[in-house]
Amino acid sequence: MDLPEAEQVTVHEGQFHRVVVGPDRVVCHARTDAAARRLPARAAILRTVAGLGLGFRTPRPLAEGDGWLALSRIPGEPLKGDGGDEVARQYVHLLNALARAGERARGAVPVGEWDGFVTGVRDGLWPLMSATGRARAARELAALEGLPRITSALVHGDLGRENVLWETVGGVPRLGGVVDWDEACLGDPAEDLAAIGASHGEGLLGRVLALGAWDHPDLVRRISVIRGTFALQQALHAWRDGDEGELADGLRGYRSHP
Repeated sequence: MDLPEAEQVTVHEGQFHRVVVGPDRVVCHARTDAAARRLPARAAILRTVAGLGLGFRTPRPLAEGDGWLALSRIPGEPLKGDGGDEVARQYVHLLNALARAGERARGAVPVGEWDGFVTGVRDGLWPLMSATGRARAARELAALEGLPRITSALVHGDLGRENVLWETVGGVPRLGGVVDWDEACLGDPAEDLAAIGASHGEGLLGRVLALGAWDHPDLVRRISVIRGTFALQQALHAWRDGDEGELADGLRGYRSHP
């Protein structure tokens, strides 16, 4: 596939892909063999998401080949600052749209489950940790295993700052769209709320919870527990893909000598 002219593109290095962003399309090149094997499933999920009528833009697959996937480009940039109540309101609309889409997406996107994650950490990451790190990870996994199994909502799975794009209209941030649906599944909305809190901070998360009338103790607890596993999630993905840099970063707090 022809790439955009060099002067029109920017290149981003992600955990799984090298992403070439052109004026009207984005080409994702898999960084590992494992990431390349996941590209057809990623394209299928993006087609499903695009057909759900979520009320905001998502990338559409345009073409694919051996180790690459071309997508439509979503205009906008990651938010600078937390945006205040206006951004919080739009996050509430976004999360409500995902919740409503859960049943329509059932059968087309995987059902999220934590058992494989817990087993993967214990089998793959345990030998790479110090005794103190294993004790910390054991506490985090035990808390995770104690959560209720909720699979009612479409969950983005990585709803951090970099994946939610905004445009400025009349001086006010407006949601442009959401990208990077690699981790999409049916699951607990607390997963996406945890990513918002980790990426934007407690101030914006608190506004979202208050405006959505979601600030009840059980949900707050689930958010906290899931957020506590983010470093392990990064490390496990990296271990499975053979990414030594991301693995070391994810395990930094679980080793005696970071």
